[in-house]
Amino acid sequence: MSATQPNSRALGALGVGAAAAGRATRLRLRGPGLQRLISPVVLLILWQLIHVFNLVSVKKLPPPTTVLSTAWNLITTNEPAYGTLQGALGASLERMVIGFALGAGVALILALVSGLSRWGENTFDPILQMIRTVPLFGLVPVFIVWFGIGELPKILLIALAALIPLYLNAFAGIRGVDHRLWELADVLGLSRSERLRHVILPGALPQTLVGLRLSLGTAWLALVVAEQVNTNAGLGYMINQATQFLSNNVIFVALAVYTILGLATDWLVRLLERRALAWRRGLLT
Repeated sequence: MSATQPNSRALGALGVGAAAAGRATRLRLRGPGLQRLISPVVLLILWQLIHVFNLVSVKKLPPPTTVLSTAWNLITTNEPAYGTLQGALGASLERMVIGFALGAGVALILALVSGLSRWGENTFDPILQMIRTVPLFGLVPVFIVWFGIGELPKILLIALAALIPLYLNAFAGIRGVDHRLWELADVLGLSRSERLRHVILPGALPQTLVGLRLSLGTAWLALVVAEQVNTNAGLGYMINQATQFLSNNVIFVALAVYTILGLATDWLVRLLERRALAWRRGLLT
């Protein structure tokens, strides 16, 4: 009995310690997410206080309460000049999804071809490096001349904005795979497809996800610019119409939606990063 009791006490203490460690881990995982909300909430409070103390004219900078009420009116009412907020959001999301999917797909294919062969690097990398130095928004009039004023130039502009950051980071990730992993693959006798699945893609994934976040950000910026050109639906169209009617509150609603969409897509990529790179958690303190 005397030998068993200490063991049972040790096991009980170990169980309590494990439970406490589990709670601490959950708190650490939840803590950063809650902390990230503090600064936006403080910013909104300061924004509202500016109008409480009449520091800025409402016409120049509408308070958050006015922006919220305007957004609700745009959701519930089909305004002749603007349409509905959900209709504009749907049109913008359609352009974004098509353009980003096109740009991201081409970027990953070119990164693989350039990263895995000298021929691919010498063929495609110089062209993409040249495109990278061209001012993206300076291409708007060129695209209008080439492709007209329909949806095609808008989608191509978004695709090009998404392509460059993702390609550069994916290419760097592929070329940055640890050479010791290549040596291990040689020792194990892995085929080319097995090396791609088990060595190259996992090794390049962290850098590729960084590029994905950057490309999403630039794609949203390109969407804002693209929708300023001859659109009859979308958040950019809403901003153009609001500019003509000097309705700053509507402009701020559209800008707030752009911001929320950008933060939402960035959060999704961060979530994907935590799931796909779970093996790196042990390296973080």
